[in-house]
Amino acid sequence: MKAVVLTGIDQIQIQDVPKPSAKKDTDVLLKIEAVGVCGSDVHYYETGRIGSQVVEYPFTVGHECVATVEGVGSSVSELKVGEKVVVDPAISCGKCDQCQSARENTCRQLKFLGCPGQIEGCLCEYIVMPADNCYRISDNTTFGQGVLGEPLAIGVYAVEQSKADNDDEIAILGAGPIGLSCMVAARAAGIKRCHVTEKISERIKVASDNGADWVGNAESEDVVAGILQQSPNGVDIVYECSGDQEAIDQAVEILKPGGRLMLIGIPREQRISFVIDKMRRKEITLVNVRRQNNCTAKCMDMIATRQLDIDFMITHRFGIGQTQQAFDMVAGYKDGVVKALIEF
Repeated sequence: MKAVVLTGIDQIQIQDVPKPSAKKDTDVLLKIEAVGVCGSDVHYYETGRIGSQVVEYPFTVGHECVATVEGVGSSVSELKVGEKVVVDPAISCGKCDQCQSARENTCRQLKFLGCPGQIEGCLCEYIVMPADNCYRISDNTTFGQGVLGEPLAIGVYAVEQSKADNDDEIAILGAGPIGLSCMVAARAAGIKRCHVTEKISERIKVASDNGADWVGNAESEDVVAGILQQSPNGVDIVYECSGDQEAIDQAVEILKPGGRLMLIGIPREQRISFVIDKMRRKEITLVNVRRQNNCTAKCMDMIATRQLDIDFMITHRFGIGQTQQAFDMVAGYKDGVVKALIEF
């Protein structure tokens, strides 16, 4: 089968590799239909690592995918050949203390698609996954919506973790796919007011057209002053989705005392910092968001029932032979890209 592999920094090749086969009776063989290019994929492409996770070449990345069931293990009864599924990329052990505490996202033995040292990714024609990680999608759900289910589930999980309600005023720092996912999830939760900051003009318009009450350009204006003009007492929750130190500092400034800072973006640096005097005096709660714990099925139901409108996020589509072009576009934030799909 064909697989898209990283072969070095900023280097991608299409290689012929063996087609996988189901080894366990709970496995499902999947034919990949479409894959989304995620910011973490681009981290590996540009730098060869995220923190302690270092790529050993060649390596296949990719974890946002929708697929068709090609085969099932003998004990799989809930899925049938020919059905379309979205894949939860996180495989938990189900046995450790974290899994037993309903924290599968911090499983001690967690394995994640396209993560170095764990599992090869889904930028290939076929993969094998446990049946428990495959969620059937409805007939009225498109392949593109299925791909977006993975980042959107992170937004749904982040909003759940933040305990947002309809009295809350929020800010989202960074209007990439994760920030926009937080925005639509927060709107579905009924929040009172949503501010968004972003540096890319096309994404500013996307946020403004699809749910933000106020959008500021963090590159050219004082977004702290702009948000505080709209919400003089500060906001209840900030979803930091850029991983940028400047945005983290802005979050502390705009949060009201007792506010909640949700850290979702992945910093490129090994360390970030806080002005602890302000954090302490405001008694700000800091919450790290680790992927999308048990939110994929819920997210797909919300898409199918049109509680969430997400089609606007898909801005570019590529064939498998254009994968490097897609990665370069996402890495350089070119042509107003929000979410690029690789279609098989």
